[in-house]
Amino acid sequence: MAAVFLVTLYEYSPLFYITVVFVCFLVTSGLVLGWFGLGVPVILRNSEGTESSTRVLKKRMRQVKNPFGLEISHPDTASVTRGITLIPDCLEDCVLTCYWGCNVQKLHEALQKHVYCFRINTPQALEDALYDEYLYRQQYFIKKNDKEEKYCQLPEDAQVVDFGPVPRLCYPLIALLTLADEEDREIYDIISMVSVIHVPDESYRLSCRILYQYLLLAQGQYHDLKQLFMSANSTTPPSCGTSPDERSTDRSLLEKAGLAEDEPELHEENSKDCVVCQNGTVNWVLLPCRHTCLCDGCIKYFQQCPMCRQFVQESFPLCSKKEQDEDESTQILQDVHPGRVF
Repeated sequence: MAAVFLVTLYEYSPLFYITVVFVCFLVTSGLVLGWFGLGVPVILRNSEGTESSTRVLKKRMRQVKNPFGLEISHPDTASVTRGITLIPDCLEDCVLTCYWGCNVQKLHEALQKHVYCFRINTPQALEDALYDEYLYRQQYFIKKNDKEEKYCQLPEDAQVVDFGPVPRLCYPLIALLTLADEEDREIYDIISMVSVIHVPDESYRLSCRILYQYLLLAQGQYHDLKQLFMSANSTTPPSCGTSPDERSTDRSLLEKAGLAEDEPELHEENSKDCVVCQNGTVNWVLLPCRHTCLCDGCIKYFQQCPMCRQFVQESFPLCSKKEQDEDESTQILQDVHPGRVF
C-alpha cells in the first residue's frame, strides 16, 4: 500500500516525493547519530562527546550564616545519671538552655508554632510552646567565641534512671541555643537552634549522640540540619572506643526506635578526591542521597549517584570555582614556603 502511494506521489509530484524521502533520511540519520537525545545507541558520535543529554538540576542555594555550634564532649562517658558535657561555639553572645525529659509531641508542636504562630527566639518562647512539658531545666550564658565546656545533669532528687521503653514519649535531652542580644536577632536569619540529644540510660545504653538539629529562621521556617556523606576509605578506626559488636547493637536499637540515620562513611584527610576521576577535588552534593563524591568536571556526566546508584534529582556545589582556586593557590604557597602565611 505504501509502495503504491509513493509511486502515485512520484507520478503527480516528483519534487514533493524527493522532499519527503530527504526528510525521512534526515530523521533516520538524526536518530542513529543521537542528535535528538532520545537514548538511542550512539555509534558514530565522538567518544569525547558522551556527556549526558539530560542535565541534573542545579539546586538554587542561599548562603546563610549560622551563629550556633554545639558538640558533645566525651560522649562515651555521658549518661542520664552521670550527666553530659556540651561544648557550645557561637559567633555571638548566646543562651544555652537544656531541657531534660522533654515531651516529643510537644516539641514538634512547638516547631509548628514557630512557623504559624510566633517565633521561638528566646527560651521563654519555647517553654510557652511546650506548656512546661519537660522534667528539668538548666541554663547557661555563652560568651562570643567561648568554647568552655558546660556540664548538664539531672538533680539527684529527680531519681530518674531511664525514660521508658521505645517508642518513648520524652526525649532525654533538648539543647536550645538562642541569641542573647535582641539586636543580633535582627542581623541573623537563623535565630535559634534546637538539638535533640540521646543520652544513655538504664534501658538503652546507646552511645551519646545528637539525633536531630533544627535551625529556626526569623522568617518563620525551620530546617533539619543533615550530615553529608563523604567518599572515603574505611581503613580508619572509629574515634569512639566501642567494639564492632556494640556499634551494631546500638544501630539495631536505634532502628527499632526510629531514630537511626545513615551514618557517614569514615574518611581520611587525603580522601577528598573525586571517586570517578581520582584527580579533581570533591565539590558537589547529590540529592536526595546527600553523597558528596564528584568534582566539577564529572558532575555533568552522571544522572545516578556513583556511590549508591540512586537517581539524582538535584545537586549543589560546596563552594564556587573562585573559592576553589583561592584554596588551591593558598595550599601551594604553604607547601612551597612552610611556616609562612600569605
